[in-house]
Order: sequence, then structure tokens, then C-alpha cells
Amino acid sequence: MVAKIKSGKSLTGALHYNEQKVKQGKAELIGAMGYFKDAASLSFFEKLLRLTDLATRNERTRTNAVHVSLNFANGETLPIEKLNAIAGKYMTGIGFENQPYLIYRHMDAGHPHIHIVTTNIKRDGERISLHYLGQNESEITRKAIETEFGLIRAEDQQQQRPDLITNISAAEYGQVETKRVITNVLNAVIRTYKFTSVAELNAVLGQYNVQADRGSKDSRMYARSGLVYWVLDKKGSKIGVPIKASSVYGEPTLKTLEAKFRLNEQLRKPLKAGLIQTIDGILAKPKTENRFLQALAEKSIQCILRRNPEGRIYGVTFIDQKNKAVFNGSDLGRPYSANLLSAKFQPELTTQLIKEEQSKFVASGQVSSPVDNNTDLLDILFTPERDAPVALHRLKRKKRKGLNL
Repeated sequence: MVAKIKSGKSLTGALHYNEQKVKQGKAELIGAMGYFKDAASLSFFEKLLRLTDLATRNERTRTNAVHVSLNFANGETLPIEKLNAIAGKYMTGIGFENQPYLIYRHMDAGHPHIHIVTTNIKRDGERISLHYLGQNESEITRKAIETEFGLIRAEDQQQQRPDLITNISAAEYGQVETKRVITNVLNAVIRTYKFTSVAELNAVLGQYNVQADRGSKDSRMYARSGLVYWVLDKKGSKIGVPIKASSVYGEPTLKTLEAKFRLNEQLRKPLKAGLIQTIDGILAKPKTENRFLQALAEKSIQCILRRNPEGRIYGVTFIDQKNKAVFNGSDLGRPYSANLLSAKFQPELTTQLIKEEQSKFVASGQVSSPVDNNTDLLDILFTPERDAPVALHRLKRKKRKGLNL
């Protein structure tokens, strides 16, 4: 079982997220602990009021929303009674046994999982500390539950669990509520990828037609470290109305992202050398830009080249899709910066040029038959020239005549 704890400042947002899943038929409320009615009898406001009533007893604590997800391995089909029992054991283990909480079973991913919504403010207004809760109490409780209920261990589950990012579709304006689709994409990307700047985050978000925007450098939003998110159309242009980062569940504001940047800087370090080795191996032979991008794609590495209006490459970002790590070219080293990397690309060969070069090689005797379609012409064009057998024979004959004189 994989347990994840997220904290936030909006109980309404945490509850609304799960209730929307219920409306879509992708989740169901299976338990309401510490409430005065059965789960099926509760209205949205009754669910929320029970939590906000406690939260108001400590107005100094702004982070008062706790959202837990317990993720089970593929094939672990658990009945509702067992899921509620597991949730109860877990909440007791992390010190939330006396808190009211709601349990939702979700059916929107490739693996079974439940979400638990609660608050960390107790009846007397005291705050339950969330500091290191996920690393300490949660880990101890998780392991005990795996043993008691015979669940697949988290360590084994990570090997078989499908990556949650595969369940996220690219945003299409007008198809789904803008805020909801942006939230889904952001939650998956931020949780899964290791990026260290807004530009690197956008390199990944662009795959899902979403973009983070700080505004122009002379704007008030930029000066105040503001951040909004846009949906992009098929041409990569912003469309619709931007959504403020503070209004998205999880609050992926610039301040929140900057903390993530610092963590990711350390997490991606072990992956840097392997990526450089792969790139160097591909560049060992001369490549056109298209062949370079194709060779990287075959290694599950996406390369994004940014161009100015004149077509010159001014930026490059590598996305290691296998390890979910994002690197700006210059972060890998000066040889991988935009200018030096683009200088290594050979010019693209036109069909006419390919035919002409093939004819030259055949005529010179260096190629005895037309080049096979699977042969990389660049491998031929840039190999050391070989002496044609016919020319070598004529040279030897001239040398012998000279000796006879």
C-alpha cells in the first residue's frame, strides 16, 4: 500500500475535488467517521461544516486541510468494509482517530485507491503537527497495515503500479471545465516529474496543452510573484480564461513550486550522468536535427528546441520520460547549450541531394549498388574515403611504367 499525505489551506477545495469525482461517476463516498449522520444522508454543506467548524477554532493555523490517498496494487480488489477498516487503522496510526473524516473510493485510475478528507485542528483548537508525518508515523502505520491485512508492500507495488501520468489526457478547451482539467494535469505532472524552473515545468505541461504563466517581466503579476495557468490550443496559443494558481487544488503557486524546485534539484542529480552519456552516444556520429531528435525519442528522451522568429535555436530542454526528469541543456554542461548543440547538426539532405550523392558513390566504385533504404546516408557520407579498386589498379600500373623508364 502506498500512502500519500497532502496538506492545504482549503477544506472546500479538498472536499469539492472528491464530490466532483462522485458526480462524474468516478468515485463514491463509502465512509463518514465522526459525523452525526450516515454517509449517504449527508449533504455537501453538512460534510463541509463539520470540518470547518473545527478549523475555525484555530484561526492562526492557515494550513488546516488534510487530504490522504491510500493506493493499492493492481488486482487488490477490496470490499468496502475492508477499505473502511484500513482507513480507520491508518488514521489512528497517524494520530487522527478522534478527527472527523470522509472516505471516498475512487475508480479513476488503473489501480484501486481511496481518498480521505479531514482537518488537523482538534476540538480544543490544538493543531496536529504535520511535520514529518508522512516519513514517520505514516510509514510505520503503512507497514503494519500491509502485514495485518495481507496487502502487497509499497516497495513491491512501485514496480508494478502503472504511472499515474498515463491516466491524464491533454486538455481540450471546451470539452471539460477549464479549472478541473488544469487541476488534473498539474497534480499528475507536479507529482511525477522532476523539474527545477517554470520553463522546465512548461516543457512537460506543454505535452498536455497547459502552460504556467508569470506574466511579462514589467507586469504587476510578475513583480508580486503571481502565477496563472492557461489551456493551450493545438497551435500552442493561450485560449479561454487563465486560472489563478491559488485557486487550484494543492495551490501550485510560485512559492510552492520554488520549494519543489529545490527538492527536485537534488532528486534529479543521479540521473544527469546517464542522460549525458546517452546524448553523447547519439552525437558520436554526425546527425541532422531530425535524426538527432528521432534517435533521442527511441531512447525515451524528448528534446524540445525553442526558436526565435528567424528560426535560430535559442533554447533546448531534455525530458527523460523513463526517469521523469527534466533538464535545460545548459544544466547538463556548456556542450549541450542551444548554440553549441545546434552547431553540431548536419544540414538536412533533400531528396535530390541524396540521389546525387548516391550516384557519386556508385560511379566512384565505392558503392557497388544503390544504397539500401535502411542505410543511414550520413554514415556513408562521413566515413573516411576508401580507395576505389579501379583507381588503385591504374595507379599501380603508372608506377610500374615509371620504373621501366
